[in-house]
Amino acid sequence: MITVRDMRIIEDNVEELGLPKIRLMENAGRGAADAIIDYLQQKKEKLEGKKVLVFAGLGNNGGDGFVVLRHLTQFGMTGTVFLLGTKDKLRTTDAQSNFRILENMIFSVKIKEIKDSSELKKLKDEINSADIIIDAMLGTGLKGNLRDPYATAVDLINNSKKLVVAIDTPTGLNPDTGEIHGTAVKATFTVTFHDIKPGLINKKEYTGDVIIKKIGVPPEAGIIVGKGDVKEAFRPRKPEAHKGDFGRLIVIGGGKYFTGAPAIAALAAYKLGTDLVTVITPEYVENTIRSYSPTLIVRGYPGEVLNKNIFKVLDEYIDTVDAVVLGPGTGRDNQIVSFLPELLHYLKDSGKPVVIDADPLRVLAKNKDLFPWKQAVLTPHQGEFKSLLSESTKIPKELEGKMELVAKTAKELGVTIVLKGRHDIISNGDKIKINRTGNPGMTVGGTGDSLCGLIGGLLANKKDSFLAASVGAYINGLAGDLAVAELGYHLTPVDVVERIPMAIEKTLHL
Repeated sequence: MITVRDMRIIEDNVEELGLPKIRLMENAGRGAADAIIDYLQQKKEKLEGKKVLVFAGLGNNGGDGFVVLRHLTQFGMTGTVFLLGTKDKLRTTDAQSNFRILENMIFSVKIKEIKDSSELKKLKDEINSADIIIDAMLGTGLKGNLRDPYATAVDLINNSKKLVVAIDTPTGLNPDTGEIHGTAVKATFTVTFHDIKPGLINKKEYTGDVIIKKIGVPPEAGIIVGKGDVKEAFRPRKPEAHKGDFGRLIVIGGGKYFTGAPAIAALAAYKLGTDLVTVITPEYVENTIRSYSPTLIVRGYPGEVLNKNIFKVLDEYIDTVDAVVLGPGTGRDNQIVSFLPELLHYLKDSGKPVVIDADPLRVLAKNKDLFPWKQAVLTPHQGEFKSLLSESTKIPKELEGKMELVAKTAKELGVTIVLKGRHDIISNGDKIKINRTGNPGMTVGGTGDSLCGLIGGLLANKKDSFLAASVGAYINGLAGDLAVAELGYHLTPVDVVERIPMAIEKTLHL
């Protein structure tokens, strides 16, 4: 079973593996055509001369319908496409490419552009003369109740009493929830792709029989982090957006031992697009951290290192922010270690998503009463990850074994884990991914702090912990790759931070 979001991510990620997405459309259309042929042959019906009518939307579901029709014409069928809109409004290059093929099939295919529902109503005779009706209007792209001409099309299809085949999902049926959005196509059968969507289960009145067709998606497309994940995390900003819509984050860190780490984390979050980032740090280093950039908002509390005075500032901020980063530059002398459990409990009780890195991870590992902590993302390197395990547990050397152990540990602890390494491993216990961006130049201190800032910024922007962790790792590694391509293996963490916007834009426009 797969959700619409996860399927969308996978479809984009196939291109990371070198497989053009248009091939998935071709395989989907061919699979649906095969299902139709099988159905007719089981009914012992003649294929040649059958009239096919495709109700096509303007997205990739319409593109699937174009491919289905092309394959059916090989068996002597003829077809008509009712395009619900005009061809210049087709939204994807893949749908446009397959539409152009049909335009050239002047003997076997007719095309009619439908601008409004009144035009549809005049075509009842063509609907009634069809043998097969293909619903390729919306598929999994449904948003809100159906509007015309889609609603009228659904009524005409349902009143036709023809063989109706829904492509991927009957139009009007929510593929994730099974909710009916005003009205929905009642299909003879539904051909869905790759895996069944949860909303199709127990909805036979609308789906008919559900046939699953594999479309050539490599298993790795669901495991690697790629542009599909990034596109899911970065939605267009609306013109009416205002300060705070894209997250408010606090970074807790710094002290007399380290000053750069919390600044790097905060600057990374800003480069990501977080609206407001505040560093909360001991007064001893407050001005030093502030001096790194005029962008930084810094609030100090009495002391040289992390201590209980922080609660006076946290009480002021915690209800106004969306997420927290804890760890960059905190240090681990006895005073800090003895205080951290109290701070960790405070943060868990706040209900805010929290990224936990560096020294607090070792303290967290000794306070098992803090687990499960579903709002927490832990970002350990291998040594810190070892502290989360039992003494007898060994970390496998091979990637597959590490992946299994990370997933098992994340499930047991009820957290999301990012195990940093040559391949970052990300798991929330249910899902697991690997990130392949990054390079040996990123062994320089501070790149883990930029990772924390990125994940924290995504959490502040209301992304779920698994997506935030996955995308944060990908963008951080890609920014490092861009830096190496320009500078060689002579990096500072600031070099990585400065290339975060380029990494995001490069991925979104692949």
